[in-house]
Amino acid sequence: MPKTLYVSDLDGTLLDRRDRLPGYTLRTLNALLQKGMLFTFATARSWHSAHVVTDGLSPELPWIVHNGSMLCDGRTGSCTDQVFFTDAERREILSHCEELGLWPLCYGMLNGGEKVFYRAGLPRHHGMERYINNRRGDSRLTPVNSREELLQGGTYYFTFIHDRESLAPLWERVRGLPYVNLTFQQELYREEYWLEITSREATKAKAALRLKERLGCDRLIAFGDAMNDLPLFHVADESYAVENAMPEVIAAATGIIGSNEDGGVARFLLEKFHREGAI
Repeated sequence: MPKTLYVSDLDGTLLDRRDRLPGYTLRTLNALLQKGMLFTFATARSWHSAHVVTDGLSPELPWIVHNGSMLCDGRTGSCTDQVFFTDAERREILSHCEELGLWPLCYGMLNGGEKVFYRAGLPRHHGMERYINNRRGDSRLTPVNSREELLQGGTYYFTFIHDRESLAPLWERVRGLPYVNLTFQQELYREEYWLEITSREATKAKAALRLKERLGCDRLIAFGDAMNDLPLFHVADESYAVENAMPEVIAAATGIIGSNEDGGVARFLLEKFHREGAI
């Protein structure tokens, strides 16, 4: 039987509207993991955020976080395989956002620890304000007073949270840069938009392929719902969209499964493992 790696998105795919794992999903996936299923996450979230919303589910495999910018140990958060921007690249990105009056969350590594730098004392969109306020007490969040301070350490991820009309000009400016990977979409269940910028080498797809090779797997099966899952779908041997997925994701999928609210991924996997006699 081929050795298969299963990789699932979190928000909108495994998690329900309350950012929780439905009880059926948690019980089923844990049972399959105990039987040896090779399963992990690929998410735009950081380890810190993913660790909270997946409490009770602990795949042994590395997690793919920050849209593929790094792999991390699910238990400790220890990161490997980071893909950083060069100094020239990140300065070019910031020059565009500065000209448009848009300031990002800058994710970086400084002295071995993860940091999220943002400009203090400037007007912010309510979506950005919500992001910061919901993470009070998070030691990674670091307000700074200058453009240079945003670039401390190594930078691997820029996130802009605003309305679509304000972010569209920045999208137009940076989408032609040869070294970037972009995701521009509306926040799940909310009105604001996110423009996320990582290195071209930092995608869920490339991280999953590295992990597949490392594990010696023959096949890759992916699950997702949003635009940042499309690169992963394109490299997977099979890809499945939950029924609540975006139309573009459904169109790209091998098949459609039940919704995130109904535990679609877990139900699909349980049926597949029963059918193939794996459990």
